[in-house]
Amino acid sequence: MEMYTEYLSNAFIGLTFPKAAELCFLKLKILLIAIEAKTEGSAESCIAINPGYTVKIEQATQGFFIAQSADEVKRAFYYCKSCHGDVTDVRAIKKCRCKGLTAIKAGHGDENRRVSSGSTPHKMPRLGSRTKQHALNGGLHAPGKPSSPTIVLPPLDTDNKLTPSRHNSTQNNGELMKFDVTGMFHWCPERRMEDCILTKEQAGATTTPLFSNHVVVCVFADQNSPLMGLASLVMPLRASNFHYDELKCVVLVGNEEYLKREWKTIHNFPKLYVVAGSPLNRANLRAVSINLCDMCVVLSAKHSASEDTTLVDKESILCSLNIKAMSFDDSVGLLQDDMDAFLPPGFSPICNPLKVFRGSSYGANIPIITELASDCNVQFLDQDDDDDPDTELYMTQPFSCGTAFAVSVLDSLMSTTYFNDNALTLIRTLISGGATPELEQILAEGAGMKGGYSTPETLSNRSRCRVGQISLFEGPLSQHGEGGRYSDLFSAALKNYGILCIGIYRFRDTTSSVKSPSSKRYVITNPPDDFPLLPTDQVFCFAPCDFNNPVRAREIERLLSSAI
Repeated sequence: MEMYTEYLSNAFIGLTFPKAAELCFLKLKILLIAIEAKTEGSAESCIAINPGYTVKIEQATQGFFIAQSADEVKRAFYYCKSCHGDVTDVRAIKKCRCKGLTAIKAGHGDENRRVSSGSTPHKMPRLGSRTKQHALNGGLHAPGKPSSPTIVLPPLDTDNKLTPSRHNSTQNNGELMKFDVTGMFHWCPERRMEDCILTKEQAGATTTPLFSNHVVVCVFADQNSPLMGLASLVMPLRASNFHYDELKCVVLVGNEEYLKREWKTIHNFPKLYVVAGSPLNRANLRAVSINLCDMCVVLSAKHSASEDTTLVDKESILCSLNIKAMSFDDSVGLLQDDMDAFLPPGFSPICNPLKVFRGSSYGANIPIITELASDCNVQFLDQDDDDDPDTELYMTQPFSCGTAFAVSVLDSLMSTTYFNDNALTLIRTLISGGATPELEQILAEGAGMKGGYSTPETLSNRSRCRVGQISLFEGPLSQHGEGGRYSDLFSAALKNYGILCIGIYRFRDTTSSVKSPSSKRYVITNPPDDFPLLPTDQVFCFAPCDFNNPVRAREIERLLSSAI
């Protein structure tokens, strides 16, 4: 699957985005994820990801699609309600003799991948001036709709057992600054790294685990290693479209002197902690409760051009294998031995996964993603992997299951950006949690993250869609997990919750004939409409986040939390 852009035909004019997305998926067999919209009173355009019912399609609106080929995306441009309304075979959706196509293409190139930055559609969906910044990230309000009042969040770090010293920055009325100046990220006053360092004894001193459902970052670097930019990793985890109590603690394990250099770019983010020491030391890994983490990220800055390609990733690979070889006490939050080991963590019917600790008794079940500098080293990550050493990275099991990330993936992104200059903006929005021109300027000038006052304009930036997961094991959509079709799930999530489904996250082993089922999952992007679903499936989606409607927002949050 790849991302393409194409102009929508006149048949889409007047449809809301959810209606247009449903038509594209069910009728045209392609996935519409975003559109290009124009800000009122300005010639600037922005990308609106799953903007919801507040935006309607107008003439010459450009759409962003996920499809297998450019020919498939052409259906959105050629679709005619009069000529293709009763067509059941999508291959029959071709250019017809009806008027309207010429007007759309006038002034635009025929390449659906390449988008000219200097050209603008004749008329695009209009956004209110206050929604200009966060429209780029998918959150749109109806023009003229009043903004939400200042949102009061819990005090900083109230849910942590060990809290660094607080130096509260307040507004004139005594209210804490909780977001950066753009309102895109959670923010806290600068914290000294010395106040956030935990020793192994402090981290493991309590009978109740200090950390759970957190993110562990294993960093291999020495004092003189080049900076890898940990801020780019932390920023998406501190996006403002999460509630404060949804933010996961991030624990950095690595060389103290190196982390001091990185700390200058991340000292304004809350819930960050440091454990100084080698990530290869199992005592350090146990101290940070790695068996209870939601994700372990293995990074390395020790790359030498003169080193053998098979050895350049040796420390990252050894760390990953070391974690998988560990075993843990099963007395804390583990599934009972007599329960089916096939069930994913947190899906125990006897408890609420949000109220108890959950973990893994074996390191092989800990979710890990390892960064590799050389593609060929992916063969060493999985001992049970039977892939041929010459297999291309994209076809290997670690890459498909999301346990390996190679630097070469960025080459594909660069190629995509060359043909479609909007692709990078869309991908950065999805990965980084949001971006605005103001934030880009601040970071480019080296000013760092600055706290800002909670104004209606900055708070409106919080209401933008985010990538989430839905569980089919329980919750309002669980009925579709019992042999239901993907198309029914797609329509129900879109109509009832405004959630746009983009793919399935499925266990690798789904048959009872497998003696030792693996906990690994893989992603099926944009499956066909008749694709059968399983109760253990999870669904990747673009979920709306509207803080102006707290009741609706909490309803969607509960739906997403069922996948934790």
